Amino acid sequence: MILDRFRLDGAVAVVTGAGLGIGRGIALGLAEAGADVTLAARTEADLEEVAGRIRALGRRALVVPTDVTSEEACRHLVAATVETFGRLDVLVNNAGGAMPRPALDTSEGFMARTFAFNVIAPLTLTKLAARQMADTVGRGAVVNISSRSASMTQTMFVAYGSAKAALDRLTRNIAAELAPRVRVNAIDVGGVATRSLEVVLTDDELRSRFVEGTPMGRPGEPEDIACAVLYLVSDASSWVTGKVFEVDGGTEAPAIMVTAPPLEPTVPPDGEGRVP
Repeated sequence: MILDRFRLDGAVAVVTGAGLGIGRGIALGLAEAGADVTLAARTEADLEEVAGRIRALGRRALVVPTDVTSEEACRHLVAATVETFGRLDVLVNNAGGAMPRPALDTSEGFMARTFAFNVIAPLTLTKLAARQMADTVGRGAVVNISSRSASMTQTMFVAYGSAKAALDRLTRNIAAELAPRVRVNAIDVGGVATRSLEVVLTDDELRSRFVEGTPMGRPGEPEDIACAVLYLVSDASSWVTGKVFEVDGGTEAPAIMVTAPPLEPTVPPDGEGRVP
């Protein structure tokens, strides 16, 4: 049966950023497909709530509070998973993000922190997980949750967009090195109804503009991303690696633009329009 190829019975998955939003939806979706799940995020209470739901589905859940920007914490996350479950089949690098900031106010430190969270952390975890996948199961799958900001021009997102573009490139490059044992793919996510989009979805005018700018006429739901992840980590996609999937409601331009302040001279121009 072709649907059997979407099952994850007996598999073990690690999901970062699993306490809320997209990560929560992914973790629950993988559990529904039969996987046991290690839940990683910084807020333990959120993880425990998700773990309770997974256990109610009859699957096992391990809660590991984790700051993914710490290499030591990443090592502990992978080691705890293998120690508890005896194997590792799936890694979903979902943790990430950055607040909008004007380009001229984007410091080297802010850019470095954004890359540490969105690029370095997934690389670190992928290296650690791939080794355990090869050693405990012989194969595995990694999905990096990226963003349409990687390929769309968006004001106020120079750091975030650059980092997600780097994550997409990382996905393609590392997939070639880890094939055929470990498959690595990414999802460029559009506007999903999570806490980060709340300011838009709770404002009637902004929500209307967002919906009008989205061909599918609605924001995404965490389950929309979970379904794509399930495909990419299951045997249904056993011939797919090094690819970036756009799951975005059909958008080809930002549905909502965050306006950046205009660049103005810091001193008045002279009479001929030149800045002295």
